[in-house]
Amino acid sequence: MENLFEIIYEDDALLVINKPADLVCHPTKGDDHSSLIGRVRLYFGEGSEAHMINRLDRETSGVVILAKSRREAVEMRKIWEDRRVHKLYWAIVHGSVRDDHFVVAAPLGKDEKSILAIKDCVRDDGAAAQTEFWIEKRFVRDGKEFTLLRVVPLTGRKHQIRIHLAHYGHSIVGDKIYGGDEDLYLGFVQRRLTPEQRARLILRSQALHAREVRFSWRDREFTFQTEPEPWFVKFHSPDQPTSACGLEDTRGEHPSAAHASF
Repeated sequence: MENLFEIIYEDDALLVINKPADLVCHPTKGDDHSSLIGRVRLYFGEGSEAHMINRLDRETSGVVILAKSRREAVEMRKIWEDRRVHKLYWAIVHGSVRDDHFVVAAPLGKDEKSILAIKDCVRDDGAAAQTEFWIEKRFVRDGKEFTLLRVVPLTGRKHQIRIHLAHYGHSIVGDKIYGGDEDLYLGFVQRRLTPEQRARLILRSQALHAREVRFSWRDREFTFQTEPEPWFVKFHSPDQPTSACGLEDTRGEHPSAAHASF
């Protein structure tokens, strides 16, 4: 079997994957390799079922869980709907964040002023959304200040973490939609990003990683974790060897970088 993705955990009911950045969860165009669900169907084989329980934005890396049957999918989605799942992310943002710990509670809805159909924003009539943040480290790179954050979304709205951080005044590094210039996203999708625009983005993908998912199911406690890709680690810890972070090859299997516990 060709190496389609890194497996964190697999049993008769679940498949847990470490999704790389720059891979969409659901197909838009192209062959089966162009989306995560397409690769999963190749891995399972013809006629098999694959139900994605949680999904990540194209440029967000990290833990994605799939169920192998409709029955398991219904049970797992109920856990998400009831907010009985703990999700932990890491994010690198522009600037030196002042508060060591803070919560953003701001409702989200469609950004009707934006030319981007997929963009949402903070608005008074939006759906309730809340995200909690802790400082992991503040650092300087190439003369500019950045902050590595530990993030726990308390609700699950579209683009919630990205919007809340931009609203707080510290957008995620590499975010083409909420980084302050919508033409960065248009330039990306239209394949016309200039060298100057790429320099402003700094990173090829947004620096947001789904680090951990934890929940109880069928009288068991599940915890799935995975480390971010080498480019993410090297950006906030340029002097730390990649191998020290358990990241040797994001395209291959490296059990030290991803694990499950029960």
